[in-house]
Amino acid sequence: MHGIPSLIQDLALILITAGIVTLVFKKLRQPLVLGYIMAGFLVSPNFKFTMSVVDNANIKVWADIGVMFLLFALGLDFSFKKILKMGIAPVIAALTIIFSMMTIGVLIGEAFGWSSMNGLFLAGMLAMSSTTIIYKAFDDLGLRQQQFSSLVMSVLILEDVLAIVMMVVLTTIAKGGAGDGEQMLSSLLSIVFFLVLWFIVGLFFIPIFLRKVRSLINDEVLLIVALALCCGMAVCASLVGFSSAFGSFVMGSILAETIEAKKIEKLVEPVKNLFGAIFFVSVGMLVDIQVVAAQWFPILVVTLAILFGQSIFGTFGFMLSGQTLKTAMRCSFSMAQIGEFAFIIATLGLSLGVVEDFLYPVVVTVSVITTFLTPYMIRGAVPIYNGIESHLPKVWISRINKISDIAPSNVDRSGNNWKPLLTQMAVNTLIYSVLTIAVMSIMLTIGEDFMASIIPEGFANPLCALLTVLLAAPFLRAMVMKKNKSEEFKALWTGSRHNRAPLVFTIIARGVLAIMYIFYICNHLLDYSDSIIICIAIAAISGIVYSRSMKNSSIRMERLFIQNLRSKDMAARAAGKKRPLFEGRLLDRDIHIAEVEVPQDTLWAGKTLAELNLAQHFGVHVSSIQRGRQHIHIPSGGDMLFPGDKLHAIGTDDQLTKLNAALQQEQFSDEMELDQPEMRLRRFAIGNNSILLGKSLVTSGLRDKYNCMLVGMEEDQESLSAVTPTYKFEVGDILWIVGDDVDIRRLAEII
Repeated sequence: MHGIPSLIQDLALILITAGIVTLVFKKLRQPLVLGYIMAGFLVSPNFKFTMSVVDNANIKVWADIGVMFLLFALGLDFSFKKILKMGIAPVIAALTIIFSMMTIGVLIGEAFGWSSMNGLFLAGMLAMSSTTIIYKAFDDLGLRQQQFSSLVMSVLILEDVLAIVMMVVLTTIAKGGAGDGEQMLSSLLSIVFFLVLWFIVGLFFIPIFLRKVRSLINDEVLLIVALALCCGMAVCASLVGFSSAFGSFVMGSILAETIEAKKIEKLVEPVKNLFGAIFFVSVGMLVDIQVVAAQWFPILVVTLAILFGQSIFGTFGFMLSGQTLKTAMRCSFSMAQIGEFAFIIATLGLSLGVVEDFLYPVVVTVSVITTFLTPYMIRGAVPIYNGIESHLPKVWISRINKISDIAPSNVDRSGNNWKPLLTQMAVNTLIYSVLTIAVMSIMLTIGEDFMASIIPEGFANPLCALLTVLLAAPFLRAMVMKKNKSEEFKALWTGSRHNRAPLVFTIIARGVLAIMYIFYICNHLLDYSDSIIICIAIAAISGIVYSRSMKNSSIRMERLFIQNLRSKDMAARAAGKKRPLFEGRLLDRDIHIAEVEVPQDTLWAGKTLAELNLAQHFGVHVSSIQRGRQHIHIPSGGDMLFPGDKLHAIGTDDQLTKLNAALQQEQFSDEMELDQPEMRLRRFAIGNNSILLGKSLVTSGLRDKYNCMLVGMEEDQESLSAVTPTYKFEVGDILWIVGDDVDIRRLAEII
């Protein structure tokens, strides 16, 4: 093995150790993340009794790649449309929890006399619960079909998005923007600008690109293309001042809206698992037992702060979002841990040099403790609620539950058209402003220099200004004219004469903004007086607004974008994978709909719904069965179940839990699989003493008695002929018979 690079040696050591440790943790039914961290500790220089990693710098590079792919995979499971459909309730719960936990983190830092940066980064770590660990705990405990788990996952999605924003904000503060409000505002605006720009441009071009090359793409090519897009966006984000992880998340969220999203997610998963494992191993390598022993009291305080802080403030946040006390407690107790984002934020603080070394092992130790306690916290929520309910007067419980009545409704029942109209106008203005500014930025930097290099002086700038205006024209027209003929606009215009002046003002305001963009372009490139430039801008906007070609271009681009945005839903509807429309209404009641997958080794395979009688045994009703691309709506009692089917079952939490538990239990055992004998194909010759001599295929008993099947009779060395049921075997016939190993040997003894 002489001459092997240290990187290969380190990788072999990491993977071998991680493989052994994670097998042990899997046997103990503990999260694999803890196994990776333990493996990292075992191969670190801090543990003197085993081999250690040689080159930590190489491992750090691999860990950075792991973070990038982890966030890329997170983006693939994320959807902006999903966030918009959640309404305000999860936002209230998420913001309440994050603000409360960050406050606790800052107070802990102050109490221990840590630096402001240590306290601030600790606050960021405490605010983020672990999506991976909670999802795994729900799966292990059979709670994924219960209603409260969907509420938790909604809040976790929002926390993951806010964690990305928090990383950018913490980076800005760490680089010296803490006391500069203008710089902080600039950073936040930059996040919004690039998020909108990348999402719109990416969603416009990437689905078109994937459609054009779909006939050329197989799994291997799609994986390479997806990883190329991920790395490309990571580099792009780094060039404009953000982290590579932020860019990876954005690209994942763009691809999440394409038809290929699920396929990409499945293909990327092994890559994410490999590099993610290396990242978590690198986390464990930074754990120092001596530091942990020295910091036992802060570890204890932070652990208690997470357990009690998430339980109390989380309960309050979920109640403000409209949940009862029992549901709120089940949700908040599930989130009482920190996980992968805490490690990422801690790694960010170390890389920026603003977090002291002792904080990292403290956070990792707290994460290990709280992760271990997560299943017990989830199980303990209901007993604790029952204890509270039994000791408090019923009037108090009733009043506490009435807090949910003040939660804002997501439905606008007022009939007021102003709010939706102004919201749509504001969103459109933001989107088209971002696109216009992007065009201006490119043309006034790269375009201006290029024009000056190929066109004589005096003509380059006017031509560049003209091209810039023409390229931005479809966006400027949409900014001014969009929603001016909508149903809300017409209803307000005809509903009251007092509405007309404000409506006209909205058009004028957007027109003035468009004129300002053109004024900036002309003022930058043309050496004219302000009055002339203003006249040019007004004339240009007037021409753009009344231009039929610009109108058609704007409408065409918008329709293509909407088509790309809806392509995933359209494909799901065509494939029968669209969720039932009544699901959202069921979630407001005790019963709800959940997806239950039929295991591959289920004993229910081949049985009809009538035979299973799920309604009588479990109290659930199956509204539809998804089988590959087929979708069976309102199945009858004669419909069979097959392995891999996804049942959309309706029932209460308890009923759905019992159904899922029965599905998991009623499976073929592993021992039955291991004992299956091997099938063999063997050649037999009929001799004078053969028991088959003079018998036909029907009377031979090959199938019924010996459990074998005749494939054919050999005519020559190259072909077999079929044997009719009435043909009687003769001496010299050569038969090819198939059966399992045991039956073939039994037949060979007597044939």
